Amino acid sequence: MRSSYEVADVFRLGMESYQRHRRLSARQLKVVRDIQDCRTGALGGHIDACDACGHVRISYNSCRNSHCPKCQSMAREVWLEKRRAELLPVRYFHLVFTLPSELHDLVRYNERLAYNQLFRLAWESLCSLTADKKYLGATTGMVAVLHTWGQNLHYHPHIHCLIPAGGLTKEGKWKEARKNYLVSVKALSILFRAKYISFLRRAHRQGQLKMGGLCAQWSSLHQMNQLLECVYRKDWVVYAKAPFGGPEHALNYLGRYVKRVAISNDRILKVDEEQRRVSFRWRDYADGNKSKVMSLSCEEFIRRFLQHILPKRFSKVRYYGLMANRDKTKRLSLCFKAMGHVFQPKKVDINWQERLYQLTGIDPNFCPCCQQGRMYIFMVLLPSRAPPTSCPPTNTK
Repeated sequence: MRSSYEVADVFRLGMESYQRHRRLSARQLKVVRDIQDCRTGALGGHIDACDACGHVRISYNSCRNSHCPKCQSMAREVWLEKRRAELLPVRYFHLVFTLPSELHDLVRYNERLAYNQLFRLAWESLCSLTADKKYLGATTGMVAVLHTWGQNLHYHPHIHCLIPAGGLTKEGKWKEARKNYLVSVKALSILFRAKYISFLRRAHRQGQLKMGGLCAQWSSLHQMNQLLECVYRKDWVVYAKAPFGGPEHALNYLGRYVKRVAISNDRILKVDEEQRRVSFRWRDYADGNKSKVMSLSCEEFIRRFLQHILPKRFSKVRYYGLMANRDKTKRLSLCFKAMGHVFQPKKVDINWQERLYQLTGIDPNFCPCCQQGRMYIFMVLLPSRAPPTSCPPTNTK
């Protein structure tokens, strides 16, 4: 059953109180504004009328913000359709690279740099091991998706990676990975830990890290070395799941993590205006994956949600090796040829009305009243939201 409550309702109820105590960045303000205005008169829309019975329907525009819970379903289906034609006819592995909790504050203050290195070093670690003849001795590929949240909305940066069970050798032959085994997870964890700690040490020494706020405690070289020695003694989590049954299953699984925001509207159970609290469903993986209900104040809910807003124009889905965007068609053609198949790239060219009909069986052009006529645009509604204004320059005299 579709929830009657939305993240936008929590923002409208608690944002004014939240901003009295905390300052939002320009990026956060834009996301909050877009989510509140999504599919409302603020963004404009159009009025449809039936050519048979005259039934009238008002449709408001979407914000299309990548952090909006209402605007990602269609984008996810477009992504899945594009990837289906690129799937190799082999098994796939699922790896998860996670950063330890001791580094969370440092990563949050240096999001763009820390996330970029998380992607790069995870691929470098995997690539160096798969290139070793001890494991695979071939070039493989990887699709990686960044997640920064857990079910309870706490900060938990990690990436989900989808890797084909094999690779292309230097001779242009396809080499299949051993059953249920690609590389040693323990060796991968140790290598990834060493690479990421080395990056942090070098970035701190070269002054590339922002050390304000909660990170000021590690501003000196001695304090930073103490932190890195602490995380080096820990076992970093690189989680490997069993290989999937088939490429289509693998893609559908990864699709659950693509074009996704911290919490969907259907998980919100109640927004209490009197007590200013929000209740939502979540799964406790530490307690047998049980479904539970969490209740938070609106201000705490907003705080947790906003910490997962990514930097502007940051790409949370990345492709490496055989799946890299550059010359992808050429590399995939070689892989298919080596396995005795023919690669047939498919262009996705379908409008949103046809896609909605494929997903839900609902034709938006079909009149829901008389069920005979067709809906046509009768009137265009202009946006009522005022454009953002620039701040007046500060007088420096």
